[in-house]
Amino acid sequence: MSYLNATHDLYKEAALTPDVGLCCTTNPIWELPGLKVPKIMQEMNYGCGSTVHARDLGNSPKTLYVGVGGGMELLQFAYFNRQNGGVIGVDVVDEMLEASRNNFKIAESENDWFKSEFVELRKGDALNLPVEDNIIDVAAQNCLFNIFKEDDLKRAIEEMYRVLKPHGRLVMSDPVCEQPMNDTLRNDDRLRALCLSGSLPIKDYVKALTDVGFGTIEIRARKPYRILDPKHYPTEELIYIESIEVAAIKDPIPEDGPCVFTGKAAIYFGGEDYFDDNKGHVLLKNQPLAVCDKTAGALASLGREDIFISESTYHYDGGGCC
Repeated sequence: MSYLNATHDLYKEAALTPDVGLCCTTNPIWELPGLKVPKIMQEMNYGCGSTVHARDLGNSPKTLYVGVGGGMELLQFAYFNRQNGGVIGVDVVDEMLEASRNNFKIAESENDWFKSEFVELRKGDALNLPVEDNIIDVAAQNCLFNIFKEDDLKRAIEEMYRVLKPHGRLVMSDPVCEQPMNDTLRNDDRLRALCLSGSLPIKDYVKALTDVGFGTIEIRARKPYRILDPKHYPTEELIYIESIEVAAIKDPIPEDGPCVFTGKAAIYFGGEDYFDDNKGHVLLKNQPLAVCDKTAGALASLGREDIFISESTYHYDGGGCC
């Protein structure tokens, strides 16, 4: 597949000669006690957001990261695990694996707590992960899956689902785009490899996850990312690309469909102390409660004038009910 070959070549180049502007992420580098991220890892941070969230990483979770980059997020995951082989990094590009190994030696010299043995690097493909079934607590990828075309994307998500334990979570950051893209952009292998022309609308991205079986989806952040303009790209209109951070949890899908959190909240402001819909949702008076889109729709359908449902903020911090 030519677009995968283009991706391989691009990231082989980026491994041999760090390309600081390759993905222009604006996320701050983690500042945690005793964690120092080597400069070379920062220069090889080829993501479009962050997949490292402390709330996912309690109790030393077994972690998988696909597409290792310069090793920065592997180092961050190891900070929360600190066990030999507690973090697995998978990449298809030999040069990127070698660059990460070298970067871990630098990280060892700058972090007293870190040992390279905490991270096990494996040569492998996102479409056929060299990882056993049901052994991973947290799986992650940053700015990789948007590169895949539809069938390969489905396969990559299925592989992540396969290796996760029940109730494990897939944490991702990818570009998304709500505007249609022309075929010239979509079929440009290099633009796809650069994490630009493979961007999907959010609803299609979420559907790809729920179609595979993830029962709970959390959209945690939505940020500006890139512009494709007619002067520099084969498009007649300005195209605005954003990045999102998403967690997909390997919960069973409820009978009435998956729970997708897009940052909606319900606020009850009636005459009683609380409102109970007798379906598991209790709204305390004047206390905003995060709700999934499905629950937001059900509450709105009651037609009550004393319940306010906010629009999607595409920023979800946890809690609430579904």
